[in-house]
Amino acid sequence: MAKKLGSSNHPAIVRVQTHRRAEEILSICNRNGWQVVVGVEPGEPENIADVETLLNRPTPLRNSVKVGRNDPCPCDSGLKYKKCCGAR
Repeated sequence: MAKKLGSSNHPAIVRVQTHRRAEEILSICNRNGWQVVVGVEPGEPENIADVETLLNRPTPLRNSVKVGRNDPCPCDSGLKYKKCCGAR
């Protein structure tokens, strides 16, 4: 099973160039309850891909209302759902 990014078992790993930027990243992660490991390396390029992934996580799609088998069909045919669109 895949581990959830930002959890204590799979923290986000971030590399920044300054302590100030590290504090910004820690602040964002603490506000959202994410676990993060921040490394400050002035000579290396910044890598905040894990935090960007957490920030841009898509919201799951949810069906608005489930139609019961004996309810009228939402296509307005006048038939029960199970005899109309539910039979397909």
